[in-house]
Parts: sequence; structure tokens; C-alpha cells
Amino acid sequence: MRIVIENCAVATVDAHDTEYASGHVVVEGNRIEAVGPGPAPGQPDGAVRRIDGTGHLLTPGLVNTHHHFYQWLTRGLAQDAILFDWLVALYPVWARIDEEMLYAAARGSLAMMVRGGVTLAMDHHYVFPRGAGDLLGAEIRAARELGVRFSPTRGSMDRGQSQGGLPPDFAVETTEAALAATEAAVDAHHDPSPDSMLRIGVAPCSPFSVSTELLRESAALARRKGVRLHTHGSESVEEEQFCKELFGMGPTEYLESTGWLGEDVWMAHCVHMNAADIAAFARTGTGVAHCPSSNARLAAGTAPVPALLAAGVPVGLGVDGTASNESGELHTELRNSLLVNRLAGGSDALTVRQALRMGTYGGAQVLGRATETGSLEAGKLADLVLWKLDGLGHSTIADPVAALVLGAPAPVTLSLVDGRPVVEHGRLVTADEDVIAREARDQARRLARIAAG
Repeated sequence: MRIVIENCAVATVDAHDTEYASGHVVVEGNRIEAVGPGPAPGQPDGAVRRIDGTGHLLTPGLVNTHHHFYQWLTRGLAQDAILFDWLVALYPVWARIDEEMLYAAARGSLAMMVRGGVTLAMDHHYVFPRGAGDLLGAEIRAARELGVRFSPTRGSMDRGQSQGGLPPDFAVETTEAALAATEAAVDAHHDPSPDSMLRIGVAPCSPFSVSTELLRESAALARRKGVRLHTHGSESVEEEQFCKELFGMGPTEYLESTGWLGEDVWMAHCVHMNAADIAAFARTGTGVAHCPSSNARLAAGTAPVPALLAAGVPVGLGVDGTASNESGELHTELRNSLLVNRLAGGSDALTVRQALRMGTYGGAQVLGRATETGSLEAGKLADLVLWKLDGLGHSTIADPVAALVLGAPAPVTLSLVDGRPVVEHGRLVTADEDVIAREARDQARRLARIAAG
């Protein structure tokens, strides 16, 4: 079926930031067929769905570049802790998840994002308790059912407390087991095709939970398999101190020494970076997942996003796990990225259009999919969102992009992934939200009981 959306404002987020005050997009199958000003050209009779977008803004779908789905079951805990204290408090709980719990958590996390305009989601899962079942498979099943494009990463931890790491020893794997399971996950699930709905990445957790050997061998594995690499980097002052004490260098220098900079790498947070760190990222094409709400929740600091963008570093937005961003919605990160960066850098530190670009094209770039999605251009995948801006919350904001970024959260009238509707009039069409909420609540209670002994 051909879908024609017209009479709406259009922000293409293409290379020229082309916008139309009133324009159209035509979708044929899973691809964008045409984008332009004014009404769509006349279409022949037949299987055509026409949507009047009056009072709306049409944008590319949002791209989430960092998340931990399992944390949906532990929201609202360790409310006043910094990163290391928060991790120490929650690792023992997370280490008791199983496949049933993760499936419910993934459905909750994905439903919240998809309902809010996310069309390409990423997850970083690194907790694999013994006997817990197929945890990565549970996430993949949830994403397939909800109809979202998905880039999960097979994470790992092998540095427990006895080796100077933060996670308890029972929550980590051996280096050999982690590498073998990661390779098996890539072999079983990765789809490199241009229309792919599922691509797998390799993602040891962080410098303070992973051995140097696991970092080096994971990078080699990913490059041998032709997949992307992801980890946490420079998130907190404590992480920087940890790296300097243990390795004699800061996080960026340490990660570069293990092969962890490059165009196939992106890192979450990147808050505490100096000029040399930023230059290293720019020189190597390493990407960044900016997570403003989580950074604020854990008092980690403000990432130097304006400097990263000015240097040409690819930057996308991330929700992060919902134990440090309880809303779980990426569209709120558009606004928060602008606000926190202006607090740190002044009123011109970031514009509304830069925020939208990070949430769309920038995210696609970070995930290695900018040639396929992230902007509204003929030939690209039909991943797009129609935002309702004619209600009370946006009624006096003339600039539609400013309304979306600075205004109240905008309702989603229509969201397409691969040309198929996943949200219509603010509700999921691929799953029952009430069922998802109930099942997640039940599993959260079950996890709490098990963790309490």
C-alpha cells in the first residue's frame, strides 16, 4: 500500500536541513518514494491511504542509541546515589533476572519508547546470571512483536569485586564464556542487509567491570564479524579516577590502547572529556550516545556536546536504563539535551534543530545506519513520525520544530517503521499497553521478592 501524508510541516533533517511549512511525504512499501512542498501529486486509484497532516509536524523517526531494558523492573530505587553507589546498590538485584523478567522489561521499555516516536531502538544488555535462560532472545522477541527496528548489543562483565571491579562475583562471566556467547549471538541473530530489522553489536560493559583482555578480544571479535562496538565511557569522575589508579591513564586513552576507538565504535555518556579526548574521537570517527536525563539523575555532569559537535564527532541521544531515567521516553531527551547544555554553555550552546538532528540523523549515524534511515529522503527506509502540534500545549508556538523540542511532549498521531504503522493516535497498534504494564509490574514484584531472599 502507498501511504500519502500531506498538508503538514516537514522537517527532513537532510544534509541541508530542508524544511517545508506545508509539505508531503509519499511512502511506497517500506521506502520513502517522495518528499516535497505542497500537496502530494495526484495518485492513481487503488491501494492508497491518504493522511491529512494539518496541524502536525512530520520528522524522521527518533533513534535511541543507549538503553538497558532490564532496568524497567527496578525504577525508582537508589534515588539519591551517584553512579558507583547506585551500581553497588542495584547489581545484586539485577543479577537475579531471568528470561521471563527480561521479556516483560523489554516490552515495557520498548512500548514506552515506540509510543513516543522511537523507530530504531538499541539496548545494551550485559547481565547474564547462570541458568537465567535466553536473555538476548527475549529482547529480540519483544522488539519483533512490537515492530520496532532493533540494534541490541551482547554485553558482558568479567571483572567482579574480587578483581577490583564493582559487580559482585556471582554477577560476572568468565572472559572465555563471555566471548563465546557474544560470537554465538552475532552468528545467530545479526542481519546486515540494507532493510535489516535486527543488527547485533558487541558491548563489554565498562572499564570498571571488564578486564583489559575482554576489551581487546571483544574489539577483535567485532571487527572479524563486521559488527559495531559499544561501551560506557567517561561517565563519571569516579570512573576517571578508577582508570587512572588502575591503568595509569584516563578512560579515553585507556580505551584507545585496547582498540576501542574507531568509526565502528560508539560510547555512552562521555561526560568527562578534555580537549585531547574530543580530538581523539573526532580523529577516529568514534560516536557518542548523549544521555542528559540519566547524567543529571546520577549527578554525573554535563557532556561537552557543543564541543563534540563542533569537532565533527557523531552524537546521538540515549534514554539510558530506566533505573536512572524513570520516564523511559526519548522525545523528552530532545528538550533535556538542549536545556542541560545551555546551563553548561550558554544560551547558544545548542539549538532546537541540533537537538532534533541528534535525536534522528545523529542517532542513525552513531548506529551505522545513516545511509538507510534518520532523515526524510527519497529512497530511505520509511521510518517516520507525525507529531500533533495543534493542541493546547503547542498552540502559540509558531515554529513547529521549536514546538516539538521546547514544548510539552507532543502526541504521536502516526509512527511508521519499515512503512508499517506501529502507533496511531497515541496508542500502540502492535501490542496492548495495559497487558504490557500489568506483566511488567508482576515481574518487578517477583524480582523484588527474589532479591530480598
